[in-house]
Amino acid sequence: RLRADGAWREWFSSEAPHEAPLPQHDAEPLSAFQKLLVLRCLRADKCVPAVVDFVRGRLGRDFTEPPPFDLALSFDDSHCATPLVFILSPGADPIASLIKFAETRGFAKRLCSISLGQGQGPLAERMVGEALPAGGWVVLQNCHLAPSWMPSLEKMCEEIASERTHADFRLWLTAAPSAHFPVSLLQNSLKMTNEPPKGLRANIASSWLAVDENYFAECPKPKELRKLLFGLTFFHALIQERRKFGALGWNIPYEFNESDLRICVRQLQMFLCEYDEIPYKALNYMAGELNYGGGGTDDKDRR
Repeated sequence: RLRADGAWREWFSSEAPHEAPLPQHDAEPLSAFQKLLVLRCLRADKCVPAVVDFVRGRLGRDFTEPPPFDLALSFDDSHCATPLVFILSPGADPIASLIKFAETRGFAKRLCSISLGQGQGPLAERMVGEALPAGGWVVLQNCHLAPSWMPSLEKMCEEIASERTHADFRLWLTAAPSAHFPVSLLQNSLKMTNEPPKGLRANIASSWLAVDENYFAECPKPKELRKLLFGLTFFHALIQERRKFGALGWNIPYEFNESDLRICVRQLQMFLCEYDEIPYKALNYMAGELNYGGGGTDDKDRR
């Protein structure tokens, strides 16, 4: 029987009870799973991080952290008559990765992209019709913004037959979760999602995976560039993680994403190539005041 003393009150009131040992009691020591049951009864709000720690301890970190987004692996499983659908999530932008992947496969000049919206349906149909026999890639972005055209998209995809289609043809779609997106299209497509990494460590690692060695080789100051890039990726990860805390993190929820980081990364390399001395003030202003700070509308958030 557990003793009702001050130790339990202290454990219950702690900020991270799932990381603290349970107070001593007269019974046999509890197993890790039994501790989860106690936590579920007394501090249910900490069950999720506790279960993550439990799985990581039993099975390893690979079962708690999503693997890096591998577009090549998904492409190898695709077919010319099977659409590839990106399920969009906040803070993730798969288009840059897709363009880079198209360059590595030699399809940079055969890639056509259009953002769907009012009046864009006929243009999208014409692009698909021209790419089908030629073996091009067509990217239809933001399908959820054109709900009235979704039946036409569904019919067009159903009419794509492998025997009448070039083997290199691919239809890429991006869409946020929407009730208007055709269910049959989801069922018959190859679905992918690139969720933003969770945690500072995973976020920084994901940002570095998007940078190749040529980025450093083209700069006359590769050592300084690596250090500044780490600071930039840490800053990007930090402002994204602050969104977890609601109004304590940002007064207004901002959609900081990979596009903001990507333009800062390009500017960082450009400034280091053009100037003999590192222009710290200019870099700080471009990233903090313009690229990221320019989207801030609350004066307290811009501090």
